[in-house]
Amino acid sequence: MHNAEMRPNSQPVRAALAARLTHLVLNWLAFAVCYPLGNRLADGQQVRRSLALSLDAAVPFVPWTIVPYATSGVFFTLVFFLVRTPEQLRVVSRRLLATTILGVLIFAAYPARFSLARPVPEGWSAWLYAGLDLVDRPYNQFPSLHVAYCVIFWLTLAPLTRGVMRLALAAWLLLIVASTVLTWQHHLADVAGGLVLGLLAAFLIRTGRTRRHTVAFCYAAGAGIVLIVGAWALRSWLLGYVAVSLASIAVAYWRRDAGFLRKHDGRHPLTSWLLYWPYLLGYQLTWAAVLWRERRRPPFVRHDAGLWVGRRLTPAEARQLPAGCWVIDLSCELPETPALRNARYRHVPLLDLHAPRPTQVRAVLRLLAQRERDGHMVYLHCAMGYSRSRFIARLYQRKKSRCHSPSIS
Repeated sequence: MHNAEMRPNSQPVRAALAARLTHLVLNWLAFAVCYPLGNRLADGQQVRRSLALSLDAAVPFVPWTIVPYATSGVFFTLVFFLVRTPEQLRVVSRRLLATTILGVLIFAAYPARFSLARPVPEGWSAWLYAGLDLVDRPYNQFPSLHVAYCVIFWLTLAPLTRGVMRLALAAWLLLIVASTVLTWQHHLADVAGGLVLGLLAAFLIRTGRTRRHTVAFCYAAGAGIVLIVGAWALRSWLLGYVAVSLASIAVAYWRRDAGFLRKHDGRHPLTSWLLYWPYLLGYQLTWAAVLWRERRRPPFVRHDAGLWVGRRLTPAEARQLPAGCWVIDLSCELPETPALRNARYRHVPLLDLHAPRPTQVRAVLRLLAQRERDGHMVYLHCAMGYSRSRFIARLYQRKKSRCHSPSIS
């Protein structure tokens, strides 16, 4: 169990209701946006490709299996309320979201349709099949999302159950998997693909690692959705370009590469703007919003005798700094104010919304200690002045109080 999710009495912290509802809504929204687009794309192309095997002809049509087939949506909702800790909630939410996005990307890249003509159901099940036909088409075949979701439901809920409840869970999930072919919604190859997809999502998103890769996952999910909606559905090259940019940012955050923007002497090269312009533009707009919101507050504060802490400054605000002040820039997302790009400027990039590496922290602390030993005043800033600069300043003060010396090991 992650230490941050343990109370002092060693009891695990339960996920809040608001967090559960947020993850539930995000997953249903992603499904509601992406899945119909996969059907629409295949329908528009009048796809005839089928992955039917010779064994599929021997699979019987069992009308009543529409009931377990429909309960996949029930599991898709309840699982967010059955998990216990915030980490369990993050894991299942991200696995389901990754499965949805990856599945629809495969649907769009390799569309297939069900090759057999389903018999007309009679009796009480007829209206269930009629409802299914209203929201689904004979596409979105390989891999089966029903099967992939069942893999994730099992991996999530099995550790939380015991005895008869676990046996009942296994039996019902297996019935859902079987129903994908017994309702004549999928072929056997689709089932195999769903198993692989569910296991892949579980491999990529593991318990205990969600906090570290939160930002990377968000950018990767955004890239997938923009690719589905923009590049394939809307056929927009610009949105396809944005998807590539978001995916590149996700890789940088996954690798914890604080220098991925190649900022040098306070400026970004043209190549960074060409590849990462949505990211850079977003930070420029966010910084402008912070300027307006904080317009009645000082842009920086004095942390101790020789250290000021704040955000990226405007040219007018930069003139308020003490003469001869050194500048340590922790922001990799914003260019430095031109007036501060001089011989007293140092750039030590730290990723926003991401815990820095110990080596990065030590580099900043050594630089601060060196400037203090030399008797220089320092302005330490990040992009918005909310987290990175304040964190480093507090850590530096704590180190000084412990060592009773400005020298930092």
